[in-house]
Amino acid sequence: MGNHEFDEGEVELQRMQNGGCHPVDDCQDGDPFLGADFGFLAANVKYKADNRTIFPPYAIKRFGNVKVAFVGMTLEGTPTIVTPAGISHLNFLDEADTVNALVPELKKQGVETIVVLMHEGGSTSAALTEKSSNECVSPTGPLPEIVSRTNPEVDIYITGHTNWAVNCRLFGIHVTGAAHQGRLITDLDLTIDTITKELVHTRIANRIAHRDIAKDAAQTGLVDKYRTLSAPLANRVIGQITATVSRTQNAAGESSLGNLIADSQLLATTPVPLGNAVMAFMNPGGIRADLNFVPPNGDVTYGAAFAVQPFGNSLVTMTLKGSHIDTLLEQQFDNPTLGASRMLQVSNGFTYEWSASAPTGSKVNPASIKLNGVTIDPDADYRVTVNNFLADGGDNFLVLTQGRSRLGGDVDLDAVEKYFLAQPGPVSPPALNRITRLP
Repeated sequence: MGNHEFDEGEVELQRMQNGGCHPVDDCQDGDPFLGADFGFLAANVKYKADNRTIFPPYAIKRFGNVKVAFVGMTLEGTPTIVTPAGISHLNFLDEADTVNALVPELKKQGVETIVVLMHEGGSTSAALTEKSSNECVSPTGPLPEIVSRTNPEVDIYITGHTNWAVNCRLFGIHVTGAAHQGRLITDLDLTIDTITKELVHTRIANRIAHRDIAKDAAQTGLVDKYRTLSAPLANRVIGQITATVSRTQNAAGESSLGNLIADSQLLATTPVPLGNAVMAFMNPGGIRADLNFVPPNGDVTYGAAFAVQPFGNSLVTMTLKGSHIDTLLEQQFDNPTLGASRMLQVSNGFTYEWSASAPTGSKVNPASIKLNGVTIDPDADYRVTVNNFLADGGDNFLVLTQGRSRLGGDVDLDAVEKYFLAQPGPVSPPALNRITRLP
């Protein structure tokens, strides 16, 4: 399971496994929900009260006379990126420590091949191609460190979360990751000695998922059914705009839609119980469409807002020093994964200047970094909101991993809806006056 499986808490996750209608939304398609037809695994998620795992820690599958163990591992950092209330009674434990503790138990059961299914990953500096997705191009992030501490009896890590594409050996253990949104399929063939029960050969390849084949009729029918059922939800009006709010950035790197989203995230986390935030930052890569004006009233539907932010990221509020904020802004200009769309979008009241001609590492004038007109103090603490992708160092904004006192919050799309509901009337595109580019 990943962090998003806990968005509505552990009790709701148990319902998804065991069945029954949602306690609030019911079974809206008219069909009874019998629960998932596959088992959930949770080796490193335990009840605080008695140290039991909330689901089985592993499953052992037989292939002839050979046993293969599949260990389920959830992101250790889940409590920092989901709403705390539904998981306050759970511990999320270190991934490497957890699997290492299970190795003797598995070997006693005659298991010699161990596969870890883990919702954590890393990043590489390579573009997404079939060649680079089957290599390790400067791997960084949490996963390499976790693998470095893993018992060598573990054979394979199948990873996720950071959407990286990778297929290689790290510290003697095979590691795979299949990017995101169905772009790749990881094809694994393992040869295991039926006498020693040891893995003796692997053939693993990330393969591009092509679109030039006929659609599956049964799946298409399922999609059509739920498109019809979801239409009333998608067409629900959540607000109005006076003109198209564009994600196109100006010369300084600022967009009106980026500003609006950052403002919504700040509004959702400003109250003390929800974060006590004073500023918010949004990654432009997470803004997937413009918010187009629809005549005659400029109605914004939930479906249109979903097209803008389809990832379901959760908000995370953390404490950063003013010096960290300076570093964050500088990392915009030393970031190979972002390319032209490298500039973070900032919330109302936060302003700064950067110079195009200044050297990397010194492009931002620290004296120009201001909150409500007051220069940021490098030694002072500030509560900052980002989405969970950025909070984990996504897009190589690694300074955000140093944030303290993290608190999970709303899903980003819910924050946008609340922002529109809080406005007294139609929303105009925010002015582009927060980031200033100098020669």
